[in-house]
Amino acid sequence: MLGAFGAHGLRGKLDAYSMGVYERAVLYHFIHALGLLVVSALPKLGVITESAGTWICALLAAGIVIFSGSLYVLAISGVRTFGAITPIGGLAFIAGWLLLALAAFRGAR
Repeated sequence: MLGAFGAHGLRGKLDAYSMGVYERAVLYHFIHALGLLVVSALPKLGVITESAGTWICALLAAGIVIFSGSLYVLAISGVRTFGAITPIGGLAFIAGWLLLALAAFRGAR
């Protein structure tokens, strides 16, 4: 829905830089939403523990809100200060994926 809004509702209203920022937000949002779907199934399959799944999903969700959210606001408002918090969301993404790797490795042993 946010991708369609950007493609149809914002096209022509944002400059090329802002449109690129918005598209990046949509891409990372999409990838990590798929990650949430996959990770939420892993405890049921016995790949990771329920607790690890909860933490990983929380980190990925926080990353979506902080990373993509700040980029959405930056692109639409043009207030570049919002870009300063984007790396915090990136760190949440990284922490979530690293925790997934660790949990899967531990579960595989």
